[in-house]
Amino acid sequence: MASNAQRRIKHVSYAKYGDFFIIPFFLVYFIFSFYPLVNTMRYSVEKNLSKEATIYDGEFVGLDNYKHILTSPDKNAEDYYVHAGMREGFSRALSNTFKIWVMNFFPQMILSMILAVWFTDAKLKIPAKGFFKVVMYMPNIITAASVAVLALKMFSNDSFSIVNNTLLNWGLIDEPIQFLADMKLKRTIIAGIQIWMWFGNTMILLMSGIAGINPSLFEAANIDGANSRQVFFRVTVPLLRPILLFTLVTSLIGGMQMFDIPYLFNPGTNRSPGTQTIAAFIYQIYMESRIKNTGHSGAASVVLFIITAALGSIVFYINRDKDEIAAKKQLKKLRKQAAKKAHGGLGL
Repeated sequence: MASNAQRRIKHVSYAKYGDFFIIPFFLVYFIFSFYPLVNTMRYSVEKNLSKEATIYDGEFVGLDNYKHILTSPDKNAEDYYVHAGMREGFSRALSNTFKIWVMNFFPQMILSMILAVWFTDAKLKIPAKGFFKVVMYMPNIITAASVAVLALKMFSNDSFSIVNNTLLNWGLIDEPIQFLADMKLKRTIIAGIQIWMWFGNTMILLMSGIAGINPSLFEAANIDGANSRQVFFRVTVPLLRPILLFTLVTSLIGGMQMFDIPYLFNPGTNRSPGTQTIAAFIYQIYMESRIKNTGHSGAASVVLFIITAALGSIVFYINRDKDEIAAKKQLKKLRKQAAKKAHGGLGL
């Protein structure tokens, strides 16, 4: 027979110790995510302060800050110029953010998908796959500041920039191209930088997804006479749907919060409104304005959070598994019918 000590050991539960391991996560989340979010919401309904202010009084102003960035100004209002400036700045920043994200996301996905399919196709027998994967992923680990400085050297307006100097020497242009003066060119360059930095990361994700597809499905498609295009659109893409959804959502969230490259890709203190994103707008109205613009920057941050959450929810809703939802509803209906029959059979 087992001793009392052995019986006590058998009944020891280690489940309670799991709580200690998840406490650090909640502490980090509360300090660095939840508290700043709540504090930002509080700032968004309070009055701005002057730069000289030393005490934060937190005067409540309701939804005035939200009105300034979202609604059209009243010309007869006392705060017309503040209202008009905030409204124009936020609208322009929102438009720039979407433009740069669209210019970045779709070419990046096409390029990453093509490379992922090539590198996972056993028929092509591409040599040194590991080397190419590392080289294509490396831009993702380079700091944004370094990339911005490099891009400025390459695309500055003078004849000494790398691109202008090369084109002039080859006789392709007669005078330097004003890359930084043309807003369309500037947005295109920023989108190109984003593509260059992130396509390797997206390619690795897609390659992992393709590697997880059962090879027998590709073999069956080939036996049935499907060509490469049919295999790609009928087998590969549908089975990559979870990875594509993840990529879309993370890219959308990152695109809405885009700050570093658009902000740093400006010479000196000349902050171009044509490339100002929402995150840069929030930073600039607080750090570079003559007042401590906590109210408007807080309101813009909350609106950015709502837009990001709404867009993410819409994407998840559109890409939900309709067959699985229909199957669950059918199962629920059958259970209700079975329960009614059981109650009826018992005479209840």
